[in-house]
Amino acid sequence: MLSLRRGVVTTIAERHDGFVRLEVDGRPCVAYPDVTGPVALGDDVLVNVQAVELALGSGGFDVLHANLTRGLDLAPEPGAHVMKLPYTSLQHAVVHAEEGEAGEGGLAGTPVVCCSVHSQLAPVCAGLGRDLAVAYVQLPGGALPVALSDTVRTLRADGYLRTTVAVGPCFGGDTACVSAASALVACARTGMDAVVCSVGPGLVGTGSRYGHGGLAAADAANAAGALGGSPVLAARVSDADPRERHRGLSHHTLAAVELATGPLTVAWPAELELPPELSAAEAVDAGGWRKACAGLPLSHMGRGPDEDPAFFAAAFAAGALARTRVP
Repeated sequence: MLSLRRGVVTTIAERHDGFVRLEVDGRPCVAYPDVTGPVALGDDVLVNVQAVELALGSGGFDVLHANLTRGLDLAPEPGAHVMKLPYTSLQHAVVHAEEGEAGEGGLAGTPVVCCSVHSQLAPVCAGLGRDLAVAYVQLPGGALPVALSDTVRTLRADGYLRTTVAVGPCFGGDTACVSAASALVACARTGMDAVVCSVGPGLVGTGSRYGHGGLAAADAANAAGALGGSPVLAARVSDADPRERHRGLSHHTLAAVELATGPLTVAWPAELELPPELSAAEAVDAGGWRKACAGLPLSHMGRGPDEDPAFFAAAFAAGALARTRVP
């Protein structure tokens, strides 16, 4: 059941395209104006408080559910009829690429980096470099709004990302696509040199081998391989994670490799010892990852590059390897 409460907007802290940080009755809240309409001080709103009440670490804020002051009787997006979040109270129509010129086709060798957690995105993009045309494809498995990610905003502002695509229930990208396959084809048709696929922030997880959002990496790899692309898996590695299943090589990576049905290369930093489970991984010189990542938002589970260097080195290696595969 939804946990909703009524309140008044008391602070507008930060505005971005499609995303607002605010406070409702003094409590931190986020809003997505493209879904619920514009928001201003003094507005009468409904907010979803369940994540805070459950003390979820990645959801330490309320989410604006409806704006009773200025969010009623809003018109749908012109020409749209495919729904995001269909058959829920937040369903809204968005124009999808498949309805226009997305068409069919292949990837012709385009490298596709497949990430299992959102915090791999920045070091992967550093490995690819700013001179390439890179698209970010957000897959379900974590946060659904693309606009929630500060990392995506920074990477776009710094020239690492040219465009964003929201797949399935994800929303707020420059483009929307029904499936990962269509998203990859759309990126290739618009001349992207490489694609990085990831879930949004706040990974869904249960602690089981297959019950987590990181398997979106396998879905992306399978689609990329079937379409003639060159899928590269960013290994999730940690020397500092207190959980045994993520210490060293994460079980997320092993599960993605297991479920990959086509060609897939796991990138591995040559500076680290190769685990026996990844005997087929490709070693990559990742020694320059710190310099390449300087100034980018590097954080994973609250740990930075000094606390967990192996994590960021492994993600950088995936981007560096994908760069060598650009046709």
